[in-house]
Amino acid sequence: MKHHSIIGRLGPGDTVKVAASRLDTHETEINFVDGEFRLGYGLGQALDQLCEFGLRPSETAVDLALLAAAITAADTRISRAADAQDAWTREIDLHLPVHDVGRWDGLASLIVTTLNFLTGDRWGVYFRPRAAGTRDLAPKPTRLRTTNPTTVCLFSGGLDSFIGAIDLLTRGDVPMLVSHYWDGITSTHQTYCAERLNRRFAGTTIHHVRARVGFPTDTVEHSTVEDTLRGRSFLFFALAVMAADAIGGDMVVHVPENGLISLNVPLDPLRLGALSTRTTHPFYMARFGDLLNGLGLSVRLENPYAFMTKGQMAKGCADVSFLRKEAKHTMSCSSPGSRRYDPDPNERTPKHCGRCVPCLIRRAAILDGLGADDTPYRIADLRAQVLDTNKAEGEHVRSFQLALSRLARKPGRARFDIHRPGPLIDHPSRLSDYEAVYVAGLQEVGRLLQGVRARPL
Repeated sequence: MKHHSIIGRLGPGDTVKVAASRLDTHETEINFVDGEFRLGYGLGQALDQLCEFGLRPSETAVDLALLAAAITAADTRISRAADAQDAWTREIDLHLPVHDVGRWDGLASLIVTTLNFLTGDRWGVYFRPRAAGTRDLAPKPTRLRTTNPTTVCLFSGGLDSFIGAIDLLTRGDVPMLVSHYWDGITSTHQTYCAERLNRRFAGTTIHHVRARVGFPTDTVEHSTVEDTLRGRSFLFFALAVMAADAIGGDMVVHVPENGLISLNVPLDPLRLGALSTRTTHPFYMARFGDLLNGLGLSVRLENPYAFMTKGQMAKGCADVSFLRKEAKHTMSCSSPGSRRYDPDPNERTPKHCGRCVPCLIRRAAILDGLGADDTPYRIADLRAQVLDTNKAEGEHVRSFQLALSRLARKPGRARFDIHRPGPLIDHPSRLSDYEAVYVAGLQEVGRLLQGVRARPL
């Protein structure tokens, strides 16, 4: 087990000695600005795009994005397998310079609670004032404001965010779409989907802010790349909040996510830790909202689909015919590039695997909500053969089948299962709605899996 400290720096003038919380910590310094005093690692890219629109966020919102970037560096470049005693729980401290250290110090405990829940690690966060004479990190626009969005919408390139954008545009909202990406596959789908929206809603100017935020593989010495990516939504939220803050006024950031994935009740005991994400869980989103309030940012997060299954989202989409035509171009798979080294060149093309949890939920939703699915999947027909549960092809299918079997034997367990991923204390009057969307979501996948055979081979 190895304790890590990520020390953020803002240029050559930031030379203050940082006191680590432990003598045995492994220190990694990251300078977040370049020679022009522009934020690097993709944050400057987002700020430049806002500046082009004549928008400028507050330094508090920029500090939130800087915190999110430091979390991303730690989350993606500190190995769970190599640096955690239990191959999962890492111990990580963050040391960051901020514009208003008094405000941030008072929120440290809340941030730790939020991050511990989100990633399953043990975090420490420590703030210090920016070095004397440090310039503002948000560039001052040199042109007049050219956009007046009414809201901000997360835009991942997936089916849920595509539906969310369609619904907002159809009802007359003017959303600013905010995306982050690291790989080319995600980028391609985000770009395509945004272009299709611009064509479909040609009378509305849709601005799309995209940021490639990430860190070199050797950022943390003697540690390998980590691909569990449990902290990714903190970055996604922070980038959207920075855009919303730049727009000004009381802004809503829409987080389009179906209720089954948002709750993400573990399908089996093994999924509670390593395979159960909490990226839009109600407890996490509520704590992020508390952080925004504490920072004095007039932005709030909303998931309008918290009590809908993915299939219900598709069926209720404000433009079903457009969705039916374009759904195949959205990306839901957890590993679309998994075959990039396949000996057969025809198999290297990125596509949905068709058998991971997100793919199964997607397939069920499209069949339920749209009637037919023309998405190309690596496993085109789940019923064509017996799926081996000792391999990736059948592992998640079997997990769903077991969860459905348990629920069928004891339907009443659903009211207890919904609390397993985390507390639902922020919405006590909606417990029956959480239970209903959990059951409906499982049953939706159950209809997809009728006749599908999966067992150890």
